[in-house]
Amino acid sequence: MARSRQKFSNQDSSLSPTAARSREWDGPSRWTDYLGTEINSPLSSTSSKNFYNDAQSQTTTPSQSHKGLNMQWVVQLTEVAEGLMAKMYRLNQLLDYPDPINHVFSDGFWKAGVFPNHPRICVMLSKKFPEHFSKLQLERIDKIAWDSMQDHAELHLQSLEPWVQLLLDLMVFREQALRLILDLSSTVITLLPHQNSLILHAFMDLFCSFVRVNLFSEKIPRKMLLQTYNMLHAMSRNERDCDFYHRLVQFIDSYDPPLKGLQEDLNFVSPRIGEVLEAVGPIIFLSTDTRKLRNEGFLSPYHPRYPDILTNSAHPMRAQDLANVTAYREWVLFGYLVCPDELLRVTSIDIALVVLKENLVLTLFRDEYILLHEDYQLYVLPRILESKKMAKSGRTKQKEADLEYNVAKQVEKMISEVHEQAIYSCDAIHRERRILLKQEIGRMVLFFTDQPSLLAPNIQMVFSALALAQCEVIWYFQHVGIASSKSKTTRVVPVDIDPNDPTIGFLLDGMDHLCCLVRKYIAAIRGYSLSYLSSCAGRIRFLLGTPGMVALDLDASLKGLFQQIVHHLENLPKPQGENISAITCDLSDFRKDWLSILLIVTSSRSSINIRHLEKATVSTGKEGLLSEGNAAYNWSRCVDELESLLSKHGSLRKLYFYHQHLTAVFRNTMFGPEGRPQHCCAWLGIASSFPECASPIVPEEVTKIGRDAVLYVESLIESIMGGLEGLINILDSEGGFGALENQLLPEQAASYLNHASRVSIPSFKSPKGAAGFPLPGHESLPENNSSIKMLEAAMQRLTNLCSVLNDMEPICVLNHVFVLREYMRECILGNFRRRLLSVLKTDNDLQRPSVLESLIQRHVSIVHLAEQHISMDITQGIREVLLSESFSGPVSSLHLFEKPTDQHTGSATESVCNWYIENIIKDISGAGILFVPIHKCFKSTRPVGGYFADSVTDLRELQAFVRIFGGYGVDRLDRMLKEHTAALLNCIDTSLRSNRDVLESVATSLHAGDRFEREASMRQIVDLETLIGFCVQAGLALAFDRLLSEASGAVLEEGAPLIHSLLAGVVKHLPDEVPEKEEIKRIRSVANIADVVNDHDSIWVRSILEEVGGASDGSWSLLPYLFATFMTSNIWSTTAFNVDTEGFTNNIHCLARSV
Repeated sequence: MARSRQKFSNQDSSLSPTAARSREWDGPSRWTDYLGTEINSPLSSTSSKNFYNDAQSQTTTPSQSHKGLNMQWVVQLTEVAEGLMAKMYRLNQLLDYPDPINHVFSDGFWKAGVFPNHPRICVMLSKKFPEHFSKLQLERIDKIAWDSMQDHAELHLQSLEPWVQLLLDLMVFREQALRLILDLSSTVITLLPHQNSLILHAFMDLFCSFVRVNLFSEKIPRKMLLQTYNMLHAMSRNERDCDFYHRLVQFIDSYDPPLKGLQEDLNFVSPRIGEVLEAVGPIIFLSTDTRKLRNEGFLSPYHPRYPDILTNSAHPMRAQDLANVTAYREWVLFGYLVCPDELLRVTSIDIALVVLKENLVLTLFRDEYILLHEDYQLYVLPRILESKKMAKSGRTKQKEADLEYNVAKQVEKMISEVHEQAIYSCDAIHRERRILLKQEIGRMVLFFTDQPSLLAPNIQMVFSALALAQCEVIWYFQHVGIASSKSKTTRVVPVDIDPNDPTIGFLLDGMDHLCCLVRKYIAAIRGYSLSYLSSCAGRIRFLLGTPGMVALDLDASLKGLFQQIVHHLENLPKPQGENISAITCDLSDFRKDWLSILLIVTSSRSSINIRHLEKATVSTGKEGLLSEGNAAYNWSRCVDELESLLSKHGSLRKLYFYHQHLTAVFRNTMFGPEGRPQHCCAWLGIASSFPECASPIVPEEVTKIGRDAVLYVESLIESIMGGLEGLINILDSEGGFGALENQLLPEQAASYLNHASRVSIPSFKSPKGAAGFPLPGHESLPENNSSIKMLEAAMQRLTNLCSVLNDMEPICVLNHVFVLREYMRECILGNFRRRLLSVLKTDNDLQRPSVLESLIQRHVSIVHLAEQHISMDITQGIREVLLSESFSGPVSSLHLFEKPTDQHTGSATESVCNWYIENIIKDISGAGILFVPIHKCFKSTRPVGGYFADSVTDLRELQAFVRIFGGYGVDRLDRMLKEHTAALLNCIDTSLRSNRDVLESVATSLHAGDRFEREASMRQIVDLETLIGFCVQAGLALAFDRLLSEASGAVLEEGAPLIHSLLAGVVKHLPDEVPEKEEIKRIRSVANIADVVNDHDSIWVRSILEEVGGASDGSWSLLPYLFATFMTSNIWSTTAFNVDTEGFTNNIHCLARSV
């Protein structure tokens, strides 16, 4: 920065703005706050930073200073304009977007701490502008506020100071920029794009920036700012106005409204602007003619009608010009707005019509805009009507007057009607353009992926495609949600922009792919550009030696510059072999020298100008000297500034200001019928460029924009993961893969057969309706074709999305890195866990374990389908989820560690085991649970929850339970059965103790054979029926545990036969010792649960008694006598033996088991 400042201060004094005030006030040091920044408007046709570097070190030798113009000043002021707008934007944010024209200020405005919170006085000052505050008798309006302001004048002055400084800067900027624009327009001979595009772009950038700054300034409360500041200044400085008060009043007044001031100020450059706009007209017409662009292949690397002609050299210059068309359109809109007289040129009306018809707003800065047509009707139409009137009054020759009158009439008609056309047609025009770009960019990506060697020669065309797509995407988001008022009826019409437009995703994706291709083959592009520049050197040397050039007799300095140019080009490094990427080469000196030549030969002060050079070199039949030089300038940027060119044409950082709309459109289109999963990379990738929007002048912007970018990525990832989850769940539903797994249950098959045998009439079509369930294979019927297609589409999308997310590069936003693969893994596993917990229970109760197992397998098969496209082990994750849902503590007979207290796991196992204990063993719903020995299952007289007991307790179901929850599940259920049985044993123990005396007398009478005493004693036993109930329940638990161990043994034998046979072998050789060693106990209990022990029940009960501690108690010796008394109970008279079940009707056979 120091260097540029020092360059600036010794620049030619005839150019630096001079005035009566000190040099400090006017000179470059005034703008140091705004310079040294890298804010480039992405729309500016020359990336201002690079142009700045090229312009900055132009030589200003005395021999040139009278002829040449210093471009550095132009570029610097364009940057200053960006800085001024960034500050105004920040002020607007702080003040909660006030409406100073209609004097509408929100509460946030007064609480922002910029203005004193005394609305009545401040608003009065603003409304009465430019009257001096002393004439307004403000103390009468609000005495309290007046006194308060006097007391705190110094404080308020401090908060207003920086913003009044901004007003001063705006005033000085206006003076300096105007002087420079005038200087350029009066000294540069030609400003036509094909002859002098570099200087033209710099000039028009400055022109548009100047207009923008002044239009934007209307949105800040200038009048209130100045008047309030001046009043406070007078209060604290003995009624003295601030120094610059009257100049600022005059400045604000002349720019109120800004367009009035702009039209007056820019009147002198109006004809030059008119010329420029006419010159860019053809390219604008071409860019709007989608049919011509498509048919003639402007954006196609091969000729559309002759595909075998590969590089499309039919019109490279015009294809290259398309890259600047966004800037051209902007020039047209701003140009005719501030130079309305230029609309009266014969060709201007068509140019203006084309551009006005497709826009409703004119962007000033970021997301700040003005309503285009309203301003044209308010400020351009009156000038046209005036011209019409003048022509009518016949101040010129009759023929010219008629022509002028007719043109003015046409322009008037156009401006009046174009608003209506724009409201109804702009979206259609842009949609057609987006579709064209979607197709062309799609083809380009395929072509250059296949033929990367052709990317370098066509790089300018790639930039054009990127620039057009960038323009269309930004246009779309600028216009979403815009309401435009139709001036005649003053009603506000919301513009119909379809938020579900899928082309946006295609454009973002295409741009992303093109940028990736350019970055991938950057070395090849550099190599091609270097070889082009080498060949260019020979051509320029030849042109300099032609007789015409020799005859021109150039002065020494210009000749020296041309020699420098050739020297630069001839001394380029030669790209050889593999080392192109290693070549570093800075061509900025070459570009600076070329700019210096241009500035000399386009200056009206120079004796040799551009026309002389063209005439001297064009007779050779080749390209003229200037065309060669300009082409070399453009190609040189592909050597060392490719990244910034790519950023200029392909960056979508401006979308940050519409990121809410971005998120909404993404959600609407991503998973819509036209959406493509692969587009999500591009939507996410935009965010990494968001922080570039922050202006270095406003330091707090960096953190805010960074935070918003991170939130944007997070909300998009949330949507993508939601979509991924949705796709998995669609496939894992009854309408998805579930529809392909229809199997008839045995009872369904039986009823179906019964029905079919009853209805044997041939005319009867399908038994489906009658039986009430779909038959296996029904998905193959033609009427179900669409649902199968939907399944295929969902599978296609799922696999696409997974492979895209898997291959996606990490997204970096400031210091945050988002790796989509990790998010995807978390999403799939989280969804699996939720799915597992949701299918455990049906609407009314537990899901059958066999059905649960098939549902889990179905979900896992979908995850496996996705996993083939993900380079991560998701199966491992699924195992971990199943393990954490099964593990409710260490297996008692295997593990010696304690379960950590803070570990909340095994919720699935817990809920299933609880259900079995409550509903089968305790039978709390009173469903009449019976144990059926012959079928090895439990039955119920009515359903328990959704099923009869036999469909959740037979061996098949218990085996499914074991397969799902493994050893942890079995151990948990076994432990719960033991706990339940231990509780029953406690009750029996209590009963034994309380009836001890009675039982001893029963024992004595039994041994003595005294029948009467025995019966009398038996009648004294308390709660005999309850005790029998306890024993029956204990028998039920024993039976259930036996079934469970049988099921777990079968699963162990199937899954790990070696371990099963090892256990079976070991058990046979265990010694029967008393007391048993701990290890032997553990082996015995493991063998017991794996069903390799003959005497399951006694081992199980003994282990319970050992835990309870009743095994060694003396009172248990009376247990046989207690059991003997059960035989006298009335329970036997109410039961019967059922041959089909091999059991009694009230489970009394379980009593025998427990005895």
